Amino acid sequence: MQLFKPGQYNYNELYSNFRWDIPQHFNIGVAVSQFGISHPDRIALYYENDTGAQSQFTFGQLARESNALANALVGLGVQTGDRVGIVLPQRYEAGLAHVATYKIGAVSLPLSVMFGEDALKYRLADSGAKIVITDAAHRELLESLIPELPDLTQIIDCDDHTTLNGLESLLVKGRDKYTSVDTLSDDPAFLIYTSGTTGPPKGALGAHRCLIGNLTGFELSQNFFPSDDDVFWTPADWAWTGGLLDALLPSWYYGKPVLGYEAQKFDPERVCHLLQKYRVTNGFVPPTALKMLRQSEAVDRFDYYFRSMMSAGETVGAEIFHWTRDTFGIEVNEMCGQTEFNYIVGNCSALFPVKPGSMGKAYPGHRVEPVDRDGNIVPVGETGELAALRDDPVMFLGYWNNKQATQSKYRGEYWGLGDLCYRDDEGYLWFLGRDDDVISTSGYRVGPGEVEDSLLKYPAVAQCAVVGVDDAIRGQAIKAFIVLAEGYVASDELAQEIQASVKDRLAKHEYPRLVEFIDELPMTTTGKVRRVALREM
Repeated sequence: MQLFKPGQYNYNELYSNFRWDIPQHFNIGVAVSQFGISHPDRIALYYENDTGAQSQFTFGQLARESNALANALVGLGVQTGDRVGIVLPQRYEAGLAHVATYKIGAVSLPLSVMFGEDALKYRLADSGAKIVITDAAHRELLESLIPELPDLTQIIDCDDHTTLNGLESLLVKGRDKYTSVDTLSDDPAFLIYTSGTTGPPKGALGAHRCLIGNLTGFELSQNFFPSDDDVFWTPADWAWTGGLLDALLPSWYYGKPVLGYEAQKFDPERVCHLLQKYRVTNGFVPPTALKMLRQSEAVDRFDYYFRSMMSAGETVGAEIFHWTRDTFGIEVNEMCGQTEFNYIVGNCSALFPVKPGSMGKAYPGHRVEPVDRDGNIVPVGETGELAALRDDPVMFLGYWNNKQATQSKYRGEYWGLGDLCYRDDEGYLWFLGRDDDVISTSGYRVGPGEVEDSLLKYPAVAQCAVVGVDDAIRGQAIKAFIVLAEGYVASDELAQEIQASVKDRLAKHEYPRLVEFIDELPMTTTGKVRRVALREM
């Protein structure tokens, strides 16, 4: 199961000699619950929430109950290829829902609990989701959307312990024996919406083989995962690629427990307590979370057991790298990837020296180069777009119902990730910035179009434009430049009302933390907003 055994490796030999062995048939749900058949009593998930409630779940439970839920979903009419929405925080039922969905050959649609009405409605409508699995906190909102979502037939509430529509009743009715659909490795498994420069978010459709494609990077970024006592944790939402495919699913694939923490906000002291309590050894911790931990006086009061840590979503930087080393006793392995083409570049401090600030080297099995617009590799030291050869098991299947958007990212035989970078003479890749207007804030990619569309729904906003500005904690913060409609007067109170409207409609990470009222937007002669001028302002 493990691709690389710890030992005296040479990166160049490891990279040059590696070859993929992708089976014709593969199912993520079967793969990540298989451990429960031979080791039913091993812990799959430790769970706590911010009220102090705690529980734990075994791989045996995961195997049995995912079969029961698979039977129940089939009984509700879910068929191969149907989309199943999952609106849940870091709790057992979220992982269970994914595994069951994969087993029946359906497509999981992870949706963040931070999403508001507009964000949920768009994604559910665009995907044509048939069923949504959620909790009591989101049930009422989702049920209110049903009249506008003709494809959505049922809401399953994980906290409903009394009615037939509750998850508990479905698990009781469902038999714990199920013969999983014999999916091809290329069959679709998950649909994750990701923001772009223009227009609404696009659904990135991933295949079952994408989990296998993640594994070389996962193992090396976690310094030859797994080891005997490994326990994994990430603050990243399991609705995103980082939480789902960089943490939960690969940890379960290797039969290792994950710590799930359900909380309303990131609490550094509580996190440090949990890291000590559960003796967490491995983690994916985005730079924003590291910066928040660094600001907390509580960090020094706890003991830590980390043997590896990966970080991604934005640049770690030398200062945070050195602080992490001094605090946790490990060198953080920065990684780079995206939903469409994940886990392709990164570091492995157990294999080669980490250069603070560098995104690392291509992981085995991935051909990654800085290229020009035509897909030609640029010379060492010159700037190009980070791109990966498209003949790769980790590459997604394409954007949902949007072939043109998929092809727009082709750079000859490569896929362009949109990041500008260069390669140094030792093979390390260095991030220089985005070549588009996507904003990277707290590890999330936010397209300005969706935020601007939400702003324009507020009656006081006549025109607007959104850009990312430097932020010491989040990497970038979202700033909105607003031209007010006639009759409205700029004020701090009005700015707060506008911010709140976006937070309610979209998500807490997508609202503009900064608002500036201006008389007019800088425009090109063809009528396009000059975002570069706004950033200069």
